[in-house]
Amino acid sequence: MQKKKVLFFFPAFSSQEATAPLAILAVATPLLRAGYEVCIIDSTITPGFKKQVLKELANSLCLAVSLVTGPMIRETFEIAKAAKEAYPDKPVVLGGWHPSLLPDQTLACPYVDVVVKGQGEDAMLKIVQHIEAGMSFEGIDGAGYKEDGRLKFNAPRALKPIRELPPKAYHLADFDAYERVCGRRWAMYTSSLACPFNCAYCTNEGLYGRKWNALEADQVVEEVSDLVRRYRLSLLWVVDDNFLVDRNRAVKIAEGLIRTGVKFDWSIQASTNLVTRFSVEELTLLRRAGLSQVAQGADSGSPKVLHLMNKDFQKLETIYQAADKLSQAGIRPSFNLIFGFPGETDKERRESIRLVMNICRKYPTAEFWTNIFTPYPGAPIMNRAFELGIQVPKKFEDWADFFPRYTVLPWLSGSKHRRVQRMREYMRVAFNRVPIGVQKKHPITRMVHRTISLPARWRLDHDIYGAPVELWLKNQVNRVLQPPKPKVDAQLLSSEVVSC
Repeated sequence: MQKKKVLFFFPAFSSQEATAPLAILAVATPLLRAGYEVCIIDSTITPGFKKQVLKELANSLCLAVSLVTGPMIRETFEIAKAAKEAYPDKPVVLGGWHPSLLPDQTLACPYVDVVVKGQGEDAMLKIVQHIEAGMSFEGIDGAGYKEDGRLKFNAPRALKPIRELPPKAYHLADFDAYERVCGRRWAMYTSSLACPFNCAYCTNEGLYGRKWNALEADQVVEEVSDLVRRYRLSLLWVVDDNFLVDRNRAVKIAEGLIRTGVKFDWSIQASTNLVTRFSVEELTLLRRAGLSQVAQGADSGSPKVLHLMNKDFQKLETIYQAADKLSQAGIRPSFNLIFGFPGETDKERRESIRLVMNICRKYPTAEFWTNIFTPYPGAPIMNRAFELGIQVPKKFEDWADFFPRYTVLPWLSGSKHRRVQRMREYMRVAFNRVPIGVQKKHPITRMVHRTISLPARWRLDHDIYGAPVELWLKNQVNRVLQPPKPKVDAQLLSSEVVSC
């Protein structure tokens, strides 16, 4: 007897960071165990993906999409529309961060039939079983659906600790295809959920609350070593919100990985105050286990702005201490900065630039990545959206342009916005950053970028960004000696051509 098929679509984000969609691999396992066939179409690696989706949907029970707020919504809307026009009786199911945080608005989209709020492993299986049986979606915890034109929502689904969730179905991923697009063989992995802190810009509380929970160290070691060996991975990005909450667990994971003898690089996210709890010797142990980068939310060089962000747990000195300890251990300190947070002025932005200049000069392996503040749904700051003059999109599809690389804020627009973007461009050329994707530059391009890094640093030191001849030169060289364009560039998924 032929298995019933469930079709998943994963909308493009950026082929420079292309790898298997972790959320879909998570919800696929219960479906596979229940005897369903799972088909995944990722637009990043699938030529003619729209035609392919419609072809596969012909003999599938439904179309399911996992997405986050931002440009992924554009392809989701287009595919959902095409699916409903071609197969009006086949349900379109949306899950992931965006539908979880804005379920009502998402379900109101005319091309969406069902939304999953929160963890989807159990909910998606129930939804598919009800579709197959021709039953109503009533009673499926965590699901919202339409009935006689009305939006209906069932009771929330209780959050499960990560140790009670099934393993991801990594065997469904085409790692060869991702490597061809990205240039690197890598995957994402989750060893813990949630974060104990409540930063004002973060959406984590809207989905997980503050309930940090984690897999045991032995399980992490076993799963990670098997994953790396089985799929010949060179890099694993551990996407935990805050990997270093449990110090002893982190050390045990490192010790276990060293014992396995498996060789690979891995990266984590952690807050600077937790990084500084570790000794240099402990961090060196993590480096021996393959840890090559720790991404941290420095967010601002201003104590005033850090306070406004609910980040009183982080002091400026801990950012410096984290950079120092990680550098001593041979681990790359990577920091994120947010410009334009409500209450930030030119003075506070200058403090952030000084932080960057000081750290990057003292610790040459350190890197900074920057964003313009985006008030995402589910973040505490969104409670003040109306007061701040933030125009929140009224329809699901309008969130496609709501993205940190392109946001123009009521208090940071016009010449102010252009100045900050130019400042960010100079930050990109002043110091080196290491992307996930392998993008080879022409030797002349590298030489030009090294040459203009010196005047870029001078401009950042002196807060002078007029007549940007260096940026003009960089753009001219890039035009002539441009590396192969990525198949999907996140920059091109927005109407405003500003890169990050």
